[in-house]
Amino acid sequence: MAELATVARPYAEALFRVAQAGKESSNLAAWSELVSELAQIGSHPEVQAYARNPKVSESDVAATILSLLKSPLNEEVKNFVNLLIENGRISLLPEIGAQFHALKNGLEGAADAEITSAFDLSEGQTAELVATLEKKFSRKLNPAVTVDPSLLGGVRVVVGDQVLDTSVRARLQQLHAALVS
Repeated sequence: MAELATVARPYAEALFRVAQAGKESSNLAAWSELVSELAQIGSHPEVQAYARNPKVSESDVAATILSLLKSPLNEEVKNFVNLLIENGRISLLPEIGAQFHALKNGLEGAADAEITSAFDLSEGQTAELVATLEKKFSRKLNPAVTVDPSLLGGVRVVVGDQVLDTSVRARLQQLHAALVS
């Protein structure tokens, strides 16, 4: 895992510099979307198997990957994909995406928040929860909300390496631990 991160870091940093060098203010957001798409494509086992197939030419692999993208293509994207294919590094795309996203969050002073709720949250509830969490964590949060009925009630929030678990399940586990000890 650490080896993948080490090898992926220069690629992510180079893409981030290219994204920052753009003249438009929305350039970073567009690149972020593109890198997310590439990461999703690169994480697919069939794409990885296709890229490793010795019977398929590098140009065919590049054409296939580029055809799967919904984002607009430019020369930098084509060169980047070709570079990864030439070096046999398509499997790094998910890690490159994660590191690019971390660099973008660092620049914006933001963080990703994984919010797990026992029940579906309305947009208003999510907005209110995120506003409260942004005050608690003192930064802008990019929420990703999922539902896990096993929590029984409440929410579990993960921001970086910090966990805020106010779920009923967590409270029951704490009570069980207190009673057993």
